[in-house]
Amino acid sequence: MSTYVIGDIHGEYDLFLQLLDKIKLRDQDTLYVMGDVLDRGPHPLKALLKLMEMPNAFCMLGNHEWMALECLPFLMEEITEEAAERLGEKQIKALASWMQNGCGTTLEEFRKLDRETQEEVLDYLKDLLLYAEVEAGGKRFFLVHAGLNDYAPQKPIEAYSLFDLIWKRADYSRRIIPDKTLVSGHTPTQTITENPRPGFVYRGNGHLAVDCGAGFTGGRLAAVCLESGEEFYAEKE
Repeated sequence: MSTYVIGDIHGEYDLFLQLLDKIKLRDQDTLYVMGDVLDRGPHPLKALLKLMEMPNAFCMLGNHEWMALECLPFLMEEITEEAAERLGEKQIKALASWMQNGCGTTLEEFRKLDRETQEEVLDYLKDLLLYAEVEAGGKRFFLVHAGLNDYAPQKPIEAYSLFDLIWKRADYSRRIIPDKTLVSGHTPTQTITENPRPGFVYRGNGHLAVDCGAGFTGGRLAAVCLESGEEFYAEKE
């Protein structure tokens, strides 16, 4: 029985399937996806629907899923004058932000789904994990999309804001949680100054950063087995 974490998929469905084949995921294994399944790449909904079929796969809420949840419900409404008048400044800003962050492929695939499947997708997104605490191979891990940068031992997890959990980037120059390895996505490892292998998994200062830039040119999708520490990669040909 093994526990795997996978970085931000960002619509790279083919890379996701390659990675599943490489890790040879079994029914008794557990897979955690670190959020940001949606946007940028060509098949975000295809990847999400695949995860929805996998009972042993659990997905963190990423900022891209949050942006989708802010926008998809009102975009599903029939476009009428009355509906347009209900669009407030907050919704317009949310849509503008999502558009700037590569929502095109998500919207394209979402529109092609029947109404029942659209509702199932929204229900799944609403139930995504904000964080997970995992023990594997005698080690303890805290999994969260962005990095829990304002961690304090005396602060209950409920006191952290959504911004802390899915938007605010981790400080990779220091250990954040004293007794656990902090597993995060969100920040491509190409941009982590401390990373001696830009574009590959970063380990250091109590961090395990697994977003290897799959949604960008030259990036790759990464998985790590938490028990053994073994790394797996899928890259575009």
